[in-house]
Amino acid sequence: MKPNMHYGELKDSYLFYNISKKINEYLSENPGKKLYRMGIGDVSLPLCESVIKALHEGVDDQAVKEKFHGYMPECGAPFLRETIAKYYGRRGVELASDEVFVSSGASDELGDILDLFDKSNTALVIEPAYPAYVDANVMAGRKIIHLASGEYNGFLPDPDESMDADILYICSPNNPTGAVFGKEKLKKWVDFANERGAVILFDAAYEAFIEDESLPHSIFEIEGARMCAIEICSLSKTAGFTGTRLGYTVIPKTLEREGMNLNAMWVRNRTTKTNGISYILQKGGAAVFTEEGQEQIHRNIAIYKKNAKVLMAALDQLGIWYCGGKNAPYIWLKCPSGMGSWEFFDYLLQEVQVIGTPGEGFGKCGEGYFRFSTFGSPEDTERAAELLVQLLGSK
Repeated sequence: MKPNMHYGELKDSYLFYNISKKINEYLSENPGKKLYRMGIGDVSLPLCESVIKALHEGVDDQAVKEKFHGYMPECGAPFLRETIAKYYGRRGVELASDEVFVSSGASDELGDILDLFDKSNTALVIEPAYPAYVDANVMAGRKIIHLASGEYNGFLPDPDESMDADILYICSPNNPTGAVFGKEKLKKWVDFANERGAVILFDAAYEAFIEDESLPHSIFEIEGARMCAIEICSLSKTAGFTGTRLGYTVIPKTLEREGMNLNAMWVRNRTTKTNGISYILQKGGAAVFTEEGQEQIHRNIAIYKKNAKVLMAALDQLGIWYCGGKNAPYIWLKCPSGMGSWEFFDYLLQEVQVIGTPGEGFGKCGEGYFRFSTFGSPEDTERAAELLVQLLGSK
């Protein structure tokens, strides 16, 4: 037996593993210290009332013979696929329900979706980037092109015409930078993909945080996207499903390459490799898209957005450059005093017990930058902002 030797090409350890290790070492030396966690993007508010009610109904249904559900359709329950298609319709994007696939979350789907592509394809990753984009392709033995972005283009690069790539990763609103592609810039990427026969993997996990309505929530708001794009979404940050695990993927039936229809391929993949998502979870997921559910989840999102405003106000007071925050749950800042990103991590941990994420973990061009998540409690966020001003205001 020969193992997949490409695992040996991965970096020694995962970004968040290193963060956890440093935190545990600090706590072992400083037991009882209060930490202000704004690193990993996990939510702190519970599931909304509509979802909880629907989950309970789903459980109760499983106790009644007439309402009991065993195996669910592998591609998703019709009631949830139809509900999501209607959600897109309210934003002017017309989808058929069988173009929507229910998943166990965006992270799982971003890895699984690579089954659609031959390993000879080249992946293009815009950096800074969610580390799993790179690692999943390394595991598959695929060549990767790294397209750097920076302050000079607002971390929103245009396509590089000299780059020959087949799979294009775009995350908007972006993790980690919080930057959001406008329609004009996104159209350049759609045209680039269609000209080359490439496919865009569009990570829209944070679309619900967009408040500037001139910005697209979906790549399918862009003309030509149905011919070149797959959109992967999540209810984790939108509706607090980080521990509940539910998402969805949109693959247009018009998306074809070399005589192969990617929608039909994904139907075959899901019906071969999965037994579907549980009825109870899908019942809860459908409640997110009701009028009541939308009102409740946006009430929670407003709390996270207020956290962002508190942090941005502190950074403004300190004169520190940043982007994100307004249309995304992440704030991407330039480390003060020329510090490296891990150096800044250690400094904040040791001095004020504020935890963020070093930018270097998102790619080489993230060195010298730092990410704050806005998913913490308002009380911790306000205190962390105060501590940052006290510490960095004296530098």
